[in-house]
Amino acid sequence: MREFLTPALAALFLAPLASAQLRAEKIVAADDESGWIQLFDGKTLDGWTQQNGTATYEVVDGTIVGTTVQGSPNSFLCSDRFFGDYELEFDVKLYDDELNSGVQIRSHSIPTHNNGRVHGYQVEISTNGHAGFVYDEARRGWLSTNRDDPRKRTAFHNGEWNHYRVVALGPTIRTWVNGVQVADVVDDFSPTGFIGLQVHAVSGDPKWRVAWRNIKLRELGDGGGWAELFNGKDLSGWRVNENPDSVKVEDGALVVQGERAHVFYDGPVYQHDFKNFELDCLVRTSPSANSGIYFHTAFQDSGWPAKGYEVQVNNTQSDWRRTGGLYAIDDVREAPAQDDQWFAMRVRVEGKHVQIWVNGNQTIDYTEPEGVERADGFKGRLIDRGTFALQCHDPGSRVAYKQIRVRPLPE
Repeated sequence: MREFLTPALAALFLAPLASAQLRAEKIVAADDESGWIQLFDGKTLDGWTQQNGTATYEVVDGTIVGTTVQGSPNSFLCSDRFFGDYELEFDVKLYDDELNSGVQIRSHSIPTHNNGRVHGYQVEISTNGHAGFVYDEARRGWLSTNRDDPRKRTAFHNGEWNHYRVVALGPTIRTWVNGVQVADVVDDFSPTGFIGLQVHAVSGDPKWRVAWRNIKLRELGDGGGWAELFNGKDLSGWRVNENPDSVKVEDGALVVQGERAHVFYDGPVYQHDFKNFELDCLVRTSPSANSGIYFHTAFQDSGWPAKGYEVQVNNTQSDWRRTGGLYAIDDVREAPAQDDQWFAMRVRVEGKHVQIWVNGNQTIDYTEPEGVERADGFKGRLIDRGTFALQCHDPGSRVAYKQIRVRPLPE
């Protein structure tokens, strides 16, 4: 795991967080130089999209009011943007004590998880003593396992506006309700995702209501959102196909050399099913080495991956297609890096747009044409969704990868 809490960030986390910086990208607008972003403008639901159920969300007197609807599953009003490391504040009121609600943080909705069901960290809103604790919605259940402290259980005030504060920094999530610290959870399943306002499913048609106001957020550091795919110690979260001996871990790096093999990411981050993302890693090639990084691919027992694009890794091998190209789709003819030196690769995919950088220099800016048809042998070279794979090309090719990390982007 990457070291999230550097001394500077640790100091920031324990301090009033006054020095947090705002990214250029915003949902609505920043209040002032402190970097707070107003996620709700008090007038419209701009910047939010409803997912899953049919509960109603409307703006009433500067608040967002969610109302239960008969027969609806859990409903979520979700921010259109993802956020990673941040401080979030909001006020919430349950008009009906029986209603359970929550605010999703770093959450997702992808078609391969329960047909798009919203899932991820939820900060509980309820009158039963669990308010402020962290639940993993539609995934693993309670992450706050100790919920017995009476001071925490009584922090929420029934029938009143309650002030919540949430700090998500690296793998740590902390919450406060009306100034009382409630949750302190360390979990690295989801480093980024949307904010979601939940209206819980109910029996019958009671038309229970929950309301939010003053929803604001400021990002910490560079906004975070990165997750490590390789721990530098072993192949946890990775799966090798036809020749497992061709993939090893040496000196903190994932090394491929030997008979043809591919090692596929098979771990928990985004359930190894990525569509839009940024991928970063460091690569070191030996002379005459050939390898590749596949994306939008899927595990197969043997052979060259039939699905997904290959980002070429080859500085001096006989194949003329060089590092930083999209193999056989948009190729690079001159190597942008050297053998026997670590170089940085970055891949960004958003929609059908693919960008690649090597050592900070862009090598590819490609958009897949609508309805494109590939030649035989490359039929699967299409934008879709899937996992990543690293290629062991042949016994004469030795390539090392390390600091492999990903940041999911909104779909």
